[in-house]
Amino acid sequence: MIPLSSILGYEKCDRYLIFSGESALGDGFRAFLYFLGLAYCFIGLSAITARFFQSMENVVKHTRKVVEVDPVTKTETIRHEKVWNYTVADISLLAFGTSFPQISLATIDAIQNMGNLYAGGLGPGTLVGSAAFDLFPIHAICVVVPKAGELKKIADLGVWLVELFWSFWAYIWLYIILEVWTPNVVTLWEALLTVLQYGLLLIHAYAQDKRWPYISLPIARDERPEDWVPEETPYFKQEVYQKMNSSEIKHVREENRDTFDIFSIHSENPTVPQTDDEAEILDKAKETTLEDTHLLTIWRQQFVDALRLKNPEAKKLKNTYLLLVRIFWQLLLLPWRFLFAFVPPCQIAHGWVSFICSLLFISGIAYIVTKITELISCVTGINGYVIAFTALASGTSWPDLVASKIAAERQKTADSAIANITCSNSVNIYVGIGVPWLIDTLYNFIAYREPLRIQSAGGLSFSLIVFFCTSVGCISVLVFRRIIFGAELGGPRLWAWITCAFFMLLWIIFVVLSSLKVSGFI
Repeated sequence: MIPLSSILGYEKCDRYLIFSGESALGDGFRAFLYFLGLAYCFIGLSAITARFFQSMENVVKHTRKVVEVDPVTKTETIRHEKVWNYTVADISLLAFGTSFPQISLATIDAIQNMGNLYAGGLGPGTLVGSAAFDLFPIHAICVVVPKAGELKKIADLGVWLVELFWSFWAYIWLYIILEVWTPNVVTLWEALLTVLQYGLLLIHAYAQDKRWPYISLPIARDERPEDWVPEETPYFKQEVYQKMNSSEIKHVREENRDTFDIFSIHSENPTVPQTDDEAEILDKAKETTLEDTHLLTIWRQQFVDALRLKNPEAKKLKNTYLLLVRIFWQLLLLPWRFLFAFVPPCQIAHGWVSFICSLLFISGIAYIVTKITELISCVTGINGYVIAFTALASGTSWPDLVASKIAAERQKTADSAIANITCSNSVNIYVGIGVPWLIDTLYNFIAYREPLRIQSAGGLSFSLIVFFCTSVGCISVLVFRRIIFGAELGGPRLWAWITCAFFMLLWIIFVVLSSLKVSGFI
């Protein structure tokens, strides 16, 4: 059998992932195995995203006690206010966390490339490709996620416009660096300015949220929900709730048959309370559970849940084939879920320990993804930028997709769903490209007194132009939907699917043109 390397005209790849005997296998079979490994890593990213979100919600829900004393009566009033500002949480915790796979991959690529005058290709290519995936496919999914006829609009247009400005400016700034100021070269000061602009984004968005004079847009905003997402009921707590006052809850539900929780439709473990009576009953159960359940018990339950193949939703399936497919999927997830069960419970330190551990696991998976991607490029001869634009960008953007989908499903507004997209794109440039470039430019400046050179700057600049043009079409459609339907997400089912198809078409145009340019066909 003729090797794939001989057919496509490139040298045989002698590198390997686990054992040296891999190089003796056929190139086609090796590529197939590596693609399977890449897909399995993306499944792992999907699994750790759920744990990441649990910890992030605990962090955002943290409140502090504020005591106010009346100057006249000297009476004390105690109230609890959230520590985290909505807008800052969206830009920092949500956007930074969901972009962490791309940031980790780019940073690992930069560290491996230290000492080389030319920047690595995987990092920037993945981040620009991820920006396109965030803007087009994720918007496409979010548009059709709400139920038929349901409309979800951005409540704070001012904050969204600020985030959108900094998102567009990020890619304009990147083009200026690569093509205008110092073509094909990145200096230490350019890398440092890139990172500092993330701080400016945070300050500007916070100023807009607080409506600071002179620097904020005079745009009114609607009310946003109290929590980022409604609280869900973990499986081990459901068992306690079912034992407590089940007959009383049933009686209350019979009296309120017209009331239902719109969020429970999309939740794996639906939230039970909707009426005040039901909420009061289950609050008692919740307090009892938290008081009686030790943290070690919760941690042990994480391992039990990880090894559980059938959950309450699976038991409801009547179709045997669907049940088998679900069990097969649970078996695929089993190693990942067991591994991630070692992440401490979200109840420790308001979720910060779990949040940091989740990011560490994401970094580890990103490192493996980097190695597999290099091997795929080596074995198949496909340009590394092409893999970065397509498979790598799509896979590492999976947490972004899950984040926006959850927000679009369960929030009453479209703020967090769309803010995650625009802010993730900003984070991709200011942090995801800025930090790796800062590492390499600083090393090159100290060691060689030389700047960092970009080997495929022309292809990257071309991709930025294509992305900018197609993104104008995407944002224009969102504006038209706001004018015509009164909301960016949801609406009439037919028009939602037409919008979805248009956004996917824009993504295909970006991927095809960028791949052809980098491969030298145009």
